Amino acid sequence: MRLSRAAVLAQAKAAALDGVRRLNCWWARGQAGTGPGQGLRGISICRDLPNIEVITFSVNGISDLEPLHQCQNLSELYLRKNNITSLDELFYLKTLPRLRVLWLAENPCCGPDPHRYRMTVLRNLPSLQKLDNQAVTEEELSQALVDGVEITAPPARRSVENDWSESTASSAAGSTTEPDSELLSCSLEETSKTQEELDMKPVPRDKYSSFSPQETDYSCKKRNNVLNAILLLMKELDAEGLETIQQTVARRLHAFQKRELQEE
Repeated sequence: MRLSRAAVLAQAKAAALDGVRRLNCWWARGQAGTGPGQGLRGISICRDLPNIEVITFSVNGISDLEPLHQCQNLSELYLRKNNITSLDELFYLKTLPRLRVLWLAENPCCGPDPHRYRMTVLRNLPSLQKLDNQAVTEEELSQALVDGVEITAPPARRSVENDWSESTASSAAGSTTEPDSELLSCSLEETSKTQEELDMKPVPRDKYSSFSPQETDYSCKKRNNVLNAILLLMKELDAEGLETIQQTVARRLHAFQKRELQEE
């Protein structure tokens, strides 16, 4: 089913498409037996809705968000239970300056890791105030810069099964020609060298000796690669930039301390 001009005008009770402010096409309501993957699929009409502010497309079969990228006044978007297979579709939402509410839960793109999914969405849409009916916190926005995947290109239009983030898969597939131990050693050396240049204490060689090979492969490489990148970028910052970093670090530390107290 494709959303037509006549259907939009009738539902919104508007005389022209540029007069449509709210559009509710929650297919499941009043449609017995209809579920995700059925109902509305084509939303190309959204390209002709320049003043739309709220869109509800929950429980449909939508998979392509490209038509939404011209909805510059869109502030709320509800896409729960559709057929969005890749988080790369967020590429089309990054151009929406007023988007504050997004409901994307129960789509294939959410994948098996709720934390990674949420962090990736917030990294690419940091202006969101609510995601999946849950308020966004400053601590989450800071964490998203570390744990989220930045989406810089639109999705490839092809059939994808069990692929909740194509960009994540492509980044994870790199650097497979060297043994894990060599990759870790290189990362430690580079990080320690950078810290020495900044008059910081180098990373001890035995710091992660108690980790298992699997933990070393993931945790240590990730930690040191991120740390090395941050330290290198710090060299390029002026006083104002360093002050911003200091404030962000203070908020992150406060969040960690608060979490530890709650766990105790």
